[in-house]
Amino acid sequence: MSVYEKLRALKITLPQVTPPAAAFVPYVRAGNLLFVSGHIARKDGKPWVGKLGADLHTAQGQEAARGIAIELLATLHAATGDLNKIMRIVKLLVLVNSTPQFTEQHLVANGASELLVQVFGERGPHARSAFGIAQIPLGSCVEIELIAEIA
Repeated sequence: MSVYEKLRALKITLPQVTPPAAAFVPYVRAGNLLFVSGHIARKDGKPWVGKLGADLHTAQGQEAARGIAIELLATLHAATGDLNKIMRIVKLLVLVNSTPQFTEQHLVANGASELLVQVFGERGPHARSAFGIAQIPLGSCVEIELIAEIA
């Protein structure tokens, strides 16, 4: 089953890629690696603002991370023209806007990781880091960057 068939089965439509609002590009290719800039969580087209452990709970963080993964897929599609060219998801860096007492950043990150495995199958498992941080641009609750290997 192709990546696009899996997306249809999951009822996922890739959004349009929004151009960055700062001095960077959405992705850079270096050899066979594609480095995708950080994407922040959005809800209803606006930054999903909040702090895990204060305003938001783990399940909401997972939902935010899953939404970011869909936006990352759209950026990968824009970069390659065909998601089936993705040989492997190599690494995710997940930043979680959280209180010092919140310790479930890894569970929040699972919202993105699990979707990527569903979509890419054996090409989806990846290395990952998940950190709790004091703040994310625009007050967003989660930000994720991705590295993929392409054909």
